[in-house]
Amino acid sequence: MAEALIGVCRSAFPWTDNAAVLNVAFGTHSKLQLWQGGALFDITPASGFTVGAIDGAGSAGYGTGAYGVGAFGQPSTTDYFPLTWSFGAWGQNLLASPRNQTIFAWSNNTAAPAAALANAPANVTHMLVAPLNGGYQVFALGCNEEVSGTFNPLCIRHSSIRDNTEWSTLATGSTAREYVLTGGGRIVAGRMCGPYMLVWTSDALFLGTFVGSLNEPWRFDRVGRNCGLIGPNAAVVVGQTAFWASPDRQFYSYGVGGQPEPIPCPIRQAFADQLAASQGDKITASSNGEFSEIRFDYPDSRDGYENSRYLALALSGADAGAWHRGVMARTAFVDAGPSLYPLGVTYEGRVYHHEKGHSADGQPFAWFIETADSYLDPETCLLVREIWPDFKDQQGPVTVSVSGRRHPQDAEQVVAAPAMAPGDAKSDVLISGRLFKVIFAGSSAPTACRIGQPVFDATPAGRH
Repeated sequence: MAEALIGVCRSAFPWTDNAAVLNVAFGTHSKLQLWQGGALFDITPASGFTVGAIDGAGSAGYGTGAYGVGAFGQPSTTDYFPLTWSFGAWGQNLLASPRNQTIFAWSNNTAAPAAALANAPANVTHMLVAPLNGGYQVFALGCNEEVSGTFNPLCIRHSSIRDNTEWSTLATGSTAREYVLTGGGRIVAGRMCGPYMLVWTSDALFLGTFVGSLNEPWRFDRVGRNCGLIGPNAAVVVGQTAFWASPDRQFYSYGVGGQPEPIPCPIRQAFADQLAASQGDKITASSNGEFSEIRFDYPDSRDGYENSRYLALALSGADAGAWHRGVMARTAFVDAGPSLYPLGVTYEGRVYHHEKGHSADGQPFAWFIETADSYLDPETCLLVREIWPDFKDQQGPVTVSVSGRRHPQDAEQVVAAPAMAPGDAKSDVLISGRLFKVIFAGSSAPTACRIGQPVFDATPAGRH
């Protein structure tokens, strides 16, 4: 996208209208913007919307909140979060809710801004559209109670079926209802998982089931504790399975009919130790259907307070269960479908197609993949003379570096071989050791390759 967004984007939502035209909504801390037909439009509500924060400043309690907020020496009674948005499609129209504000509707007219949805709760933590066989319902997860008007972080309300402006439970023929989840904490977000609804609190996971009863159309059952959600964008559903990050910085999965299960992640420690303080609401989970993987973009304190790195998990294929990590600054990310390619947004508001082409918008970009240490022969020190890479679909030169150590605690010695052009069969190196790892790297336009299993040409060099 040539034109940058205004503000820091935390949420993106693609959908198609009745004419099969692709629309993409972007929610930033200061704007609601829409991409349609190659142009960017400002559809920020003219009234009722309040500009939010870019960064998190902590939760309720002593020592939290922005500097100068609240009475001196008194604990904060409010959570301070970066502004995130929840989106949904009501037919061809857009529903959008900035966190802790009301729900806005946009009627597919680029000349008109979004407007407050009539009768919707004034304060909504997370908005969700639930498609049913007989229509749609809009859910306000964490909202004002109907009778008192008091905000209850565990209150759920939904509109009537096929009528998103009917929220009264007392109106004639209304199917709008209100529920209050049990337990403590607060609702963080929700996702549809097939016909079921998943609702995360800061502590637990609830399963919403449509039962069709007039008095209680939906039933919400707690299916897990101590497995809450760290931030509203930190969960993604792939097929019939949900994946998310919890406040204790653990990764979980859940399939309907089972129970939340921790996902083993051998490279989780850096994520757990380096997650920037009070910035967990910036974590965004997304899927990549082309490669059957999920990823978590997060703010790493080594780089500051903004999303800068990611962890990704392969869900199927030969690498199923394997994690990898990378350095990439994306504040919002959404998979392909209905867009042709995944979309990623930078802190500066630049929107990029991912998995399209082999360059950074025509410019070179640097990449590398590093293997773990491997013993070629634990009993003998080896002299590695050549490496025969297994490359497919290579574009641009690839540099192969080999590091070697005789013992696990020794300092690494690194030897970089000459860059390999597409079709080169081998690369010459000369390095000795017992433990070896290989670093593949590139920086050109275009640049790409699929890496298989490298083969080493090595000869014994003694036992010490």
